[in-house]
Amino acid sequence: MPEATIRLEGDTLAFTGAIDVGAAERLWGDATSGAAKATSITLDKVTALDSIGAVMLLALDKPMSGAPPDIAEVLERNRRALEAAPPVKPEKELPALQALGAGAVAKVRSFGRTLAYIGEVTVTMLRAPFQRGGLRPAELMRHLDEAGLRAFPLTILLGTLIGVILAFQSSIPLKRFGAEIFVPNLVGISLLRELGPLMAAIIMSGRTGSAYAAELGTMVVNEEVDALRIMGVDAIAMLVLPRIIAACLAMPVLALVMDLTGLIGMTGVMAALGFPLVAVTSQLKQWLSLKDLLGGLLKAAVFGAAIGMIGCRAGLATARGPRAVGDAATGAVVGGIVAIIVLDGIFAILFYRLGL
Repeated sequence: MPEATIRLEGDTLAFTGAIDVGAAERLWGDATSGAAKATSITLDKVTALDSIGAVMLLALDKPMSGAPPDIAEVLERNRRALEAAPPVKPEKELPALQALGAGAVAKVRSFGRTLAYIGEVTVTMLRAPFQRGGLRPAELMRHLDEAGLRAFPLTILLGTLIGVILAFQSSIPLKRFGAEIFVPNLVGISLLRELGPLMAAIIMSGRTGSAYAAELGTMVVNEEVDALRIMGVDAIAMLVLPRIIAACLAMPVLALVMDLTGLIGMTGVMAALGFPLVAVTSQLKQWLSLKDLLGGLLKAAVFGAAIGMIGCRAGLATARGPRAVGDAATGAVVGGIVAIIVLDGIFAILFYRLGL
């Protein structure tokens, strides 16, 4: 098959040979510059034409003549296809001030959609106990198993390591003053009030929050959520509510497991340093109180609700495209961790003001 060529004959741009994808890639620049000098295009010596070559010829936007019947048919077919679904033109860049305003408007709209989502979830949660089929126990138990029970091995491992690390690191400066006996006080209070709920929340955000976003995002991409809404099924009650409740119920348990395993790891370090178990338990009984544990578990429950809501929101807001589900999972993890830190700061100020 002869190689495609292009030449300018007076005010006519003449094509010869087979104009396929390789020829189009090679000749596109020359064809564009040649079309700027020509008034018409002749195709009488074109032997073959594929869709890419046809798109190149149509993009030149010049009158064409001399095309053999099969070549003319390919051109007409591609012309109709382009007219039915024209390519998306890139958006023009806005001036700096307009771009700033457009970004602000987009953020306000996104915040409004988030408030609407929170309100819808709240109303659905209040209405679920009085509505038949509002909350399916089997679905709730499945999500409790995935968010809680299957996270136990990782929580136990990290909790033990956190307890060991805290005990070793805190014993180094305290040893200078002969105060290693106070290591259980430091580690115990840190775990129960802060690190236990915080580390458990990070685990849940990475495991469960991303899983919620990926599951719901895949359903959105496959149009399953749209199908539920068309059938009159409340997608929030069916898909979102069981996940949020499961995350809220599982988080205090994970935080408690993190606390206990951290204390066990710390006890092992204290035993290695020569302190008996009775001395460690005595220090813990003396310095830890029930309000420390309950405060940490309350924070954990709030963290779980926030992670569940953010993960489901990221999944339902998934766009179309090959990267959409991955972007939704990433957004769920990042949003969950940011929300955890913000909520932890709010709890710190609140507990300080209340003297807890």
